[in-house]
Amino acid sequence: MNGEPLLRGKGLRVTKQRLAVLDVLAEGGHPGVDEIITRARPKVGSLSTQAAYDVLATLTAAGLARRIEPAGHVARFEARTGDNHHHAVCRQCGHVEDIDCAVGSAPCLEGSPDHGYLIDEAEVTYWGLCADCQKAGPAATVN
Repeated sequence: MNGEPLLRGKGLRVTKQRLAVLDVLAEGGHPGVDEIITRARPKVGSLSTQAAYDVLATLTAAGLARRIEPAGHVARFEARTGDNHHHAVCRQCGHVEDIDCAVGSAPCLEGSPDHGYLIDEAEVTYWGLCADCQKAGPAATVN
């Protein structure tokens, strides 16, 4: 992925660290900060934890990354932004998958009542067991 146009398009300075983190996010999934650092370091030589958090904060604020934080789990990041999708989280292993909006366009849920809010996004987290944990059998059963 060539992240330079994305960064320049948002008025951001192009740095090795930003490009490496964008590359990791473009590979897909919902990595946490530790995984992002592990996967980005070989691309840049070094990336401190603080630098990774700074890059992710900048990318998130610019709309180039999305931060999700399922209850009881570390923050995770993804490159899929600008749409109204949701997430399924496995209670056993913590794996996260994207779930497209079930009905209509954003927001796919209408608050009732909406208390006067102009709702522009709905965030839903589905919880359960992923296919791999289901295959693992009774030991993977949620307590």
